[in-house]
Amino acid sequence: MRKTSELMDFFKGLLNKENLSSQSEIVDALIEAGFDHINQSKVSRMLSKSGAVRTRNATGDMVYCLPTELGIPTTSSPLKNLVIDIDRNDSLIVIRTSPGAAQLLARLLDSMGKAEGILGTIAGDDTIFITPSNSKKIEHTLAIVHKLFS
Repeated sequence: MRKTSELMDFFKGLLNKENLSSQSEIVDALIEAGFDHINQSKVSRMLSKSGAVRTRNATGDMVYCLPTELGIPTTSSPLKNLVIDIDRNDSLIVIRTSPGAAQLLARLLDSMGKAEGILGTIAGDDTIFITPSNSKKIEHTLAIVHKLFS
């Protein structure tokens, strides 16, 4: 039986290759590598724990990958590719994302905090609600969000 740390290291290595498009493919790859007691539920928990998301790889296929960092996305970052739309009303900013990406992006936004005008976020599967720290300065917060993801 192989150690849990070996499992996570191997798992992250698989995701870094950016060629597995389903949880069942990940399960099969881990079993083939000799890891016992692997099932879809365990892979799902590992994906969530590692912050993995589904995004398009260089060939345009939807695959699981690990974000390179939870910092400000760069032009080459897959995080930018996860945002579909950004909109607002008088009190909230709403971001629509690719399925499964909202919680990862909300974590990034929450880490920015009040200094950047973000009081807090609520994330579902593909939607993020941002509450600005000052609703009178929502345009400033919106500009920061657009700069990150547009």
